[in-house]
Amino acid sequence: MSLRAKNAGTVWRGLARRFRGAGIETAGLDARLLLGHVLGLDGLQLAVKENLLVSDADIASLELLAKRRLGGEPVARIVGSKEFYGLEFGLNEATLVPRPETEMLVDLGIEFLEGRKRCAILDLGTGSGCILISLLVNLSGAGGIGIDLSEEALEQAGQNSVCHGVEARTDWRAGSWFAPLGDEKFDLVVSNPPYIASQEIEGLQTEVRKFDPRVALDGGRDGLAAYRAIIGGASRHLRSPGTLLLEIGHDQAEAVAALCLENRFEKPSVRKDLAGQPRVIVAQY
Repeated sequence: MSLRAKNAGTVWRGLARRFRGAGIETAGLDARLLLGHVLGLDGLQLAVKENLLVSDADIASLELLAKRRLGGEPVARIVGSKEFYGLEFGLNEATLVPRPETEMLVDLGIEFLEGRKRCAILDLGTGSGCILISLLVNLSGAGGIGIDLSEEALEQAGQNSVCHGVEARTDWRAGSWFAPLGDEKFDLVVSNPPYIASQEIEGLQTEVRKFDPRVALDGGRDGLAAYRAIIGGASRHLRSPGTLLLEIGHDQAEAVAALCLENRFEKPSVRKDLAGQPRVIVAQY
């Protein structure tokens, strides 16, 4: 079934019905986002312009995007951006799509650093740069370094830093974890590392398994490989006092906290997300 309606409201409702029929839980939202992307309208603009006539060319463009969504590709990948912490971040194939639960890292980072005239942040596995950039936008006295294995991801992070006016306070470096650093020290080290056990990746949702970069997901045999590297090296780059913030999987709190204690961090605590799931380990050095 192709899209033939000309009225914007009718077009997006028809697309939403197709998405619902395919079992897409966010059918209405996805249809609005894709139509808005084609027409260059945000959600509010689209809502007040339901009678806008949609050209044949725009309907053809929308049909191509709809087929990608029906094939399992997430909307953020299709439109090339995702909102995170109230800011819009460009994405590419080398970056993870930011998740709402990761915003906890930003909340906690602001909590620990707010009010300081100057502070330094290290973001490991930075991807799109959404965590570091969100922190810098909200902490005027902060500067930071973002590290990632992927040059392509860092290029996107750099573009995002320009879009949000913090490029002068960011430094993007390619490499594995702490390898690109010299003797720099930081007030905050933050990371949303890969934490899915290798053998569990094939069981993930299609949107994640097929379209997120595997290197951003695969945490090794037990899902803890990145934590061992980060926690083992963080003390050499944290000022005292300094804070380590790590996003974790729902069943990893005990294991990650134990790694923190083994590496001389004091009383690691677990913060839960809005769903009541363990989400972030906070460790002081």
